[in-house]
Amino acid sequence: MSHSLLWLRPAAQGFAVTLTLALAGCGASSSHDVAPPADTGPISRLEADTVQGALSKPMPIPAPMSTGLAMQESRTMDYRSEPREQYANLPDNPVHRVAETPVSTFSVDVDTGSYANVRRFLNQGSLPPEGAVRLEEMVNYFPYHYALPTDGSPFGVTTEVAPTPWNPHTQLLRIGIKASDRAVAQLAPANLVFLVDVSGSMDRREGLPLVQSTLKLLVDQLREQDRVSLVVYAGDSRVVLKPTSGRDKAAIRNAIDQLTAGGATAGASGIELAYQMAREGFIDNGINRILLATDGDFNVGVSDFDSLKQMAAQQRKSGVSLTTLGFGVDNYNEHLMEQLADAGDGNYAYIDTLREARKVLVDQLSSTLAVVARDVKLQVEFNPARVSEYRLLGYENRALKREDFNNDKVDAGEIGAGHTVTALYEIVPKGQKGWLEPLRYAGAPVAEGQSEELAMLRVRYKPAAGGDSRLIERPITGQTTEASDDLRFAAAVAAFAQQLKGDGRYTGSMTLKDTAALARSARGDDPFGLRNEFVQLVELAQSLKP
Repeated sequence: MSHSLLWLRPAAQGFAVTLTLALAGCGASSSHDVAPPADTGPISRLEADTVQGALSKPMPIPAPMSTGLAMQESRTMDYRSEPREQYANLPDNPVHRVAETPVSTFSVDVDTGSYANVRRFLNQGSLPPEGAVRLEEMVNYFPYHYALPTDGSPFGVTTEVAPTPWNPHTQLLRIGIKASDRAVAQLAPANLVFLVDVSGSMDRREGLPLVQSTLKLLVDQLREQDRVSLVVYAGDSRVVLKPTSGRDKAAIRNAIDQLTAGGATAGASGIELAYQMAREGFIDNGINRILLATDGDFNVGVSDFDSLKQMAAQQRKSGVSLTTLGFGVDNYNEHLMEQLADAGDGNYAYIDTLREARKVLVDQLSSTLAVVARDVKLQVEFNPARVSEYRLLGYENRALKREDFNNDKVDAGEIGAGHTVTALYEIVPKGQKGWLEPLRYAGAPVAEGQSEELAMLRVRYKPAAGGDSRLIERPITGQTTEASDDLRFAAAVAAFAQQLKGDGRYTGSMTLKDTAALARSARGDDPFGLRNEFVQLVELAQSLKP
């Protein structure tokens, strides 16, 4: 019999000791917790020797359940196991003084995965980890009534300024972008590659079965001119279906139905093979896109985060984009899914229900597949005569340097047909109480002839067909109005995202009950019931939050 001391750590009273016992001859193991009497002081060498001495005494060997089966029992005092799901914890955007940093620059983001993922946690009866909450994705999950383009641009731009519901001294500046929509029948021919994770981690109701139902919803939308390939990966990768016309729906559905889960996860080799199939079925002047359906738990082959991102970034130059559809629980790698889509010039969605699958791949299929503008960047220059401080709500992982705005080599986000993008700034009007202590020696000169302007908005984008970037400039006047339902609802979602992160640093005394009341009063026209569902989620969080 062999023994090993796995770890020794302080507990609330005395020490909790976990012992791992390798049971020779049967391949079984057992872990036991030994808790000595309560002692507020550090463990002594004598106590440690006593523990080791106990390990040297013979212990009865339990009979193995079956030949070669490892058996483990683990009981640990005062231990909270870490979740296997992976998220990026980014600090909130800082407050800026306009006199020092008047310009804010960032890339647009049309992803919505964070909202669906947060909803999954709440519906399962737990609060989401802070890293799962990305404010801009939660706000952008909902459609808003923004003006369509009228000047030949691929999108229209709307701005609005109104009082902040959680701070009487500040105002909310809302910037809205609305892309022109297209019916699915009007889309260019599509060459789609379904890349499906069939590893063992997908062998659960929220995994492969939901993926299969999701993809068959998309199959129903295919046209004769569209092509579909199916690639799967587990311990290795293989082609299940070569490029097949959208008219052969029975063959495509049959290929999807035959998928089964099991094995390790060689995600990188699957992505490489999917790009190979995309090139084989490539359609000039068409839509060429990979739809990756996985939990992101890559554990065989290239699994390094930066290497996978670099692969997607390199491949997008070939004209093939990558959309990620997140599935699964417990081992979900959300950080990888969101960043892969960003690097691959695609979008990221989390599929927690078949209803969400229908929203992404049926109701919003044009937005998911057809790009109307590439490398879209926003820049706001605040007027120091009207605004003393500001902070951008969300977009922490989309921040750009000021000089990146005019650099066409710097990658940014894409906007699909019919997409809406919302950005919110909380601003402190000149003379109001802000977050920062006033400077003793700095003064803010008034911009002559522009004293009525709150800020200057600049939007730079590239046409979907390629070419040099184009610029849209629009001054934002400082006139505040009664907030529209859209702004009030977006403010409620923004407040909720900040409240879920826990510290209430900026939302002050605003409670979840206040947030639910604000959202309820701003539901307006809600044809799909999404805003009403949001109110219910806030009420759920209210019952879960201590």
